[in-house]
Amino acid sequence: MRHKSKEITIYDIAQALELSPATVSRGLQNHPLIKEETKQRILEKALALGYRRNTIASNLRTQKTHTIGVIVHELNSNFITSVLAGIEKITTQAGYDIIIAHSYENYTKEVANANNLFQKRVDGIITSLAFDTPNLDHYRQFEEKGIPVVFFDRVEENSDSVKVIIDNYRAGYQATEHLIAQGCKRIVLVTANLQRNVYFKRYAGYKDALLAHQLPFEEQYVLIKDLSEQCGVEAALHILSMNPLPDGVFITNDFSAAVCMQTLKEHGIRIPEDIAVVGFNNDAVCKIIEPKLTTIDYPGMEMGEIAAKNVIEQLQEEATTQHISTIVVRSELLVRASSAKPQ
Repeated sequence: MRHKSKEITIYDIAQALELSPATVSRGLQNHPLIKEETKQRILEKALALGYRRNTIASNLRTQKTHTIGVIVHELNSNFITSVLAGIEKITTQAGYDIIIAHSYENYTKEVANANNLFQKRVDGIITSLAFDTPNLDHYRQFEEKGIPVVFFDRVEENSDSVKVIIDNYRAGYQATEHLIAQGCKRIVLVTANLQRNVYFKRYAGYKDALLAHQLPFEEQYVLIKDLSEQCGVEAALHILSMNPLPDGVFITNDFSAAVCMQTLKEHGIRIPEDIAVVGFNNDAVCKIIEPKLTTIDYPGMEMGEIAAKNVIEQLQEEATTQHISTIVVRSELLVRASSAKPQ
């Protein structure tokens, strides 16, 4: 039977180096009063003895956990992965760990995640709302304790909370106007729950672009889906059933757009000659699918970095941006072969 080895403490390091425990403690915390040579000796001995810092005891003293909770609505997307990479880059530089929770597009699960992170005493929260989240009541407990909450991408635009978004209305307008410029007159929009800001704003941009160019807005051309792989197939079959056949389609998710495009091609549709296609997010699939997919570049890494910087600035009480309720990150249309019709 293996015996557990004794946990090494600062007293063991102090005894080995013939230093006081206070000096060892300060050395491990990189205190400016301790000589660099002494700090180096302390760190080397701590490593040699297998010392582990007791973060729990330290947290109890400071009332800080140095963790930031992140709630995302999905994990299997390039966009969310890049947002998490941006958050992790900034939090690591600032000495914070992150705890990632996943709502699976479910309000009840999102509430449970928020409550769990609150009980874990996270120092701050970065979150993006699920499809069906009706209100922000489950985040009030953080605000009442002075714990900063920053929303990104899917947000409640009428709230006073800090929000990091792109201009979804402009992006929707741009994508639709581009299709109109290619000569498209019957443009289908495939999007998700209009309760969420991102999808409603893209829908509003699509609608206004049509009206601005004297094209009729028709409800039958707006397909509300869940933007999954199956959604791409369903959207394609729906489009194929329409008479006359649409000549443009704007899908507010790249993976769904790629699946839709593939299904249309399997049914003999030429892209972009018969139907021009525009996606959204600039995921890796855009450059793999043939023809390559026109899309809106949505800079997830930058969005994650901005959200994390805002939380940390608030925690360090040096915030220059916490009074700005909405931070808009740039986005742009990237034109590729899927929508560039021969003129």
